[in-house]
Amino acid sequence: MSADPTRAELDGRLLAWMAEPDGPDDETRFARIALDLFAFQFAHCEPYRRFCEGRGVVPDGIRDWREIPPVPTGAFKELALTSFPLERAVHVFRTSGTSTSARGVIHLDTLALYEASLLPTFRRFLLPDLAPGARAHIVALAPSPADAPDSSLTHMFHVAMRELGDAESFFALGDGALDAKRVIRHLSDCEEDGPPLLLCGAAFAFVHLLDAMEAEGVALSLPPRVRVMETGGFKGRARERTRDELYGEIEARLGVPAARIVNQYGMTELGSQFYDSIFARPDEPRRKLGPPWCRVRIVDPRSGEPATRGALHVFDLANAGSVLAIQTADLGHDLGTGFEVIGREPGAEARGCSIAIDELLGRRG
Repeated sequence: MSADPTRAELDGRLLAWMAEPDGPDDETRFARIALDLFAFQFAHCEPYRRFCEGRGVVPDGIRDWREIPPVPTGAFKELALTSFPLERAVHVFRTSGTSTSARGVIHLDTLALYEASLLPTFRRFLLPDLAPGARAHIVALAPSPADAPDSSLTHMFHVAMRELGDAESFFALGDGALDAKRVIRHLSDCEEDGPPLLLCGAAFAFVHLLDAMEAEGVALSLPPRVRVMETGGFKGRARERTRDELYGEIEARLGVPAARIVNQYGMTELGSQFYDSIFARPDEPRRKLGPPWCRVRIVDPRSGEPATRGALHVFDLANAGSVLAIQTADLGHDLGTGFEVIGREPGAEARGCSIAIDELLGRRG
């Protein structure tokens, strides 16, 4: 069987699932596609095949998706992990990293799966109150695609603005500077009525916005239709915030309480994202949830056996052109339904997104 029809059939099954209303969960469906996709990636990604064979795992020898070997994210810094000829790549995303670290790279032969996974998840967890056919107001404390063409976070915001945002949506970071005055002026004009307004960006982009507001002596009390999405960790180039500290500052300066602040968990090596559940399931405790074509396992780092707290492994079917099973460098807490991120593995690099924004803005604080 040729590679193209098999890949086309897999993509078709995934895109059909992603297009279904409310993205229904289906364990049987996930398991079948995961095993089929693993067999395809084993056959067509030589480095991954060697990796699996070294662990004694081959497609014919497993019956459960949990047996699929996850690849450490560090491998993306060393190898082109593609399940298609590299010359067919149409887009490249690179991890943010730091100024002195190697950057992981993921090559995509299509953006269709990434965008089809992104949109229903973004809407479900950030804009569930957006009426059908309506548009939200999205302000991204991030560079535009022209300034950061290889940033998966920027591309995510771009797609969200294109498909869900109104004409007033904008990127607020350009030429190495955050246009804090424009953001402050824009937010100051925010009225009670109107569509949902989403202020989003890396955690340390918010730190720089809050610094500017403090310098100007500005404090706002934004209406309930405003919500915040932050991502990327709380460590900058030369300073650090805890989540509680940052959320407290956001509430003090913007008037947006923690109950309207969503943390996103994502990474360049994944085709899907996870979000705090506060808007999707407001009557339940906060935890990370994702789309039904993803699964998360928390395992003991030494034994690989399931654990309540341990290493966080993600199985993402949207990674059809790469490797579906990813061993992150994060530690997680299994909450039964959903999970929380509780830190980084010892010796792991700090998450690069916030550090890169801090470096891009050129301030040591």
